[in-house]
Amino acid sequence: MTGGTMANLRELPLTVIKLGGGLMRIPGALDLAARAIASAARRRPLIVVPGGGPFADAVRTLDAALGLSPSTAHWMAILAMDQYACVIADRLDGGCIAWEREGIREALAAGKVPVLAPFRWMRAADVLPHSWDVTGDSIAAFVSGALDADLLVLLKPIPGGTADLVDRGFSEVLPAGVRAVVLGPAELDRLEEVLAR
Repeated sequence: MTGGTMANLRELPLTVIKLGGGLMRIPGALDLAARAIASAARRRPLIVVPGGGPFADAVRTLDAALGLSPSTAHWMAILAMDQYACVIADRLDGGCIAWEREGIREALAAGKVPVLAPFRWMRAADVLPHSWDVTGDSIAAFVSGALDADLLVLLKPIPGGTADLVDRGFSEVLPAGVRAVVLGPAELDRLEEVLAR
C-alpha cells in the first residue's frame, strides 16, 4: 500500500464519498471516478455510498405509473442503491460490498474500500422520512454522521454547490461539523486536494 500503512490510515478521519448514479450516463465517468477513489483510498480511509441512478429512476417511473405508497417507494429506491453498490464494487479496485457498520470496519481493516449497500442498515435504523425528498444524498449525510466522518464528498454529473445539487432533506440530515463538497466529473483530479484539506 502506498502513501501510508494500514495503522496510519486508521488514525486518519473517515471520508464518505457519495457516488452519484447520474455518472453512469456520462461515458467513461464512472470508471474515471472509480480510479480517482481507488487512488485516494491509498492515502485516507474512505467509504463509498452509492446513489440510485437508473435503478432509482426505474422506481420513480413505476411510482408515477402505479402510485406506490411513500414507504414502498422509499424502500425500493434504497434497494436500487444496493444494485448500484454492486456495480461500483465491480468497477472499483479494492472495492467490496459492506452492508452495515461492522462490515465497513472489517473492510477498512483489510485495506479494502467498502461500498455500502445501504438497505439493510437503513431498514433497521429507519430514521429518515419516507419521501422522494430523501435520496442517496441524505443517506450519505446520515452515514457520515453515524460513522463520525469529517468530510462528505458528493460526486455528481455536474459541478456546483450543495445548495443547488443535493436533495431537499440533505441539509436537515447532515450533521454539524461534517464538511460537504460537490465535485463534477471534470473536477475529479481535485479529489485528493479536497481530501487533504
